[in-house]
Amino acid sequence: MVVTYHVVVSGVVQGIGFRAWVKRHARRLLVTGWVKNREDGAVELVIQGKNETILSLIDLLHQGPPLAAVSSVVKEQMIEAPQYEHFIVIQ
Repeated sequence: MVVTYHVVVSGVVQGIGFRAWVKRHARRLLVTGWVKNREDGAVELVIQGKNETILSLIDLLHQGPPLAAVSSVVKEQMIEAPQYEHFIVIQ
């Protein structure tokens, strides 16, 4: 079953390659959607894919890349969402 989640990752997550790291793992797991930096210093994602792969990516988000210091990962399943074909980084 395909599911879609809106996720906000807080902590030291900007300026360290977090978005590129997410993109690499999302593509490896065949997850689609997008990732972007927020003005408040967090990173925001919309991720779409099979439930088990989405949960795997969310688990990885709690760790982040080596220079990250993730303080929270807030996720919410989206009931209605467009279909994404790729995973992109929004500048």
